[in-house]
Amino acid sequence: MSTSAAPSGAGPRPPGPPRAEEPPPEPAAGPRRGTRHETGAADPRARDLPDVVGEEGPDDRPAAALDPAAEALLASFTTHLAVERGRSAHTVRAYVGDARDLLRESAARGGKDPRDLDLALLRAWLAGSGAPGPRPARSGGGSRADSRTRSRPRSRATTARRAASARAFTAWLARTGAAGTDAGARLRSPRTGGALPGVLAAGAVAQVLAAAAEVAEDGDPVALRDAAALELLYATGVRVGELVGLDLGDVDRTRWTVRVMGKGAKERVVPYGAPADAALGRWLDGGRPALAGPRSGGALLLGARGGRWDQRSARDAVRRMSAKVVSRHVTPHTLRHSAATHLLDGGADLRSVQELLGHASLATTQLYTHVSVERLRSSYHQAHPRA
Repeated sequence: MSTSAAPSGAGPRPPGPPRAEEPPPEPAAGPRRGTRHETGAADPRARDLPDVVGEEGPDDRPAAALDPAAEALLASFTTHLAVERGRSAHTVRAYVGDARDLLRESAARGGKDPRDLDLALLRAWLAGSGAPGPRPARSGGGSRADSRTRSRPRSRATTARRAASARAFTAWLARTGAAGTDAGARLRSPRTGGALPGVLAAGAVAQVLAAAAEVAEDGDPVALRDAAALELLYATGVRVGELVGLDLGDVDRTRWTVRVMGKGAKERVVPYGAPADAALGRWLDGGRPALAGPRSGGALLLGARGGRWDQRSARDAVRRMSAKVVSRHVTPHTLRHSAATHLLDGGADLRSVQELLGHASLATTQLYTHVSVERLRSSYHQAHPRA
């Protein structure tokens, strides 16, 4: 599916010493979080957790200390999300952070128990405004950062995630008996809007991939890895977390497929094309052996220090390489959006694209049809004499 061509010319040069890479160091290889190694039955009463969206994390106001009982409650909720629900580390961190902030809000209003959570408090917390009744005055120890955080407007996506966090938390409280009723059952999420995902034209993607291949021509292990990563991101449409979580055994080079563990520990098999296979072969033959060490384990993509490549470094590699040829900000998700849009532009059916991307709902995939329609409308208005 990739539009770039494999570099031509003489055979690969001997790999040189690894190029210095950006900090921080990768964590030691270990069990992959949110992977097929985690098991547990899902809670049938709690609603499905949506994808974590938006760049804003849990409320970053100065954290007030919670009592030991509340901390124990949050520890159990963390286990529920990570083990029973099989959620990713990013989702667990966001949801538990929101639940912690909710308990802090309740405690600030005199709440001493999860049973004190009610719909009015949830709505006030979600809106970031005061609930009915007096609020304790901020003492001299309060910080100005607190006021700045509270006055900063949140995006709709972040507010929707906070609402989902609260509903998941209160449903779990009710199921475990920590609360008598599910206070969040009637809490609604705001509409996140119809913002269309940013995409690159097929020609622009080809330029980015060609630039990565050119940089890798000298056989530098890090450059070979970056080129393989960009090819795989566009060829398969995988998320960056799924990419860095790939193991050697997940790649079938005879069938040109990768086995991906997606959100909710859902496994899918995704095909890739000849350019991606060529870049992957150059990395496996000349790049990975130069970086591999005791910490590598079975990880497909390695950092400069030999551990599993992390998401932050992968994002930086995409940004750094794309900046050579395009002016706009490009992320791994931009390549994912572009892959989906180009598939639909080329005639792929919606269900196939849904399977490729690992979307739980077809409605999520349908967003890309709007991108294609918008591109068609733009071309029509530019070219048709009676537009």
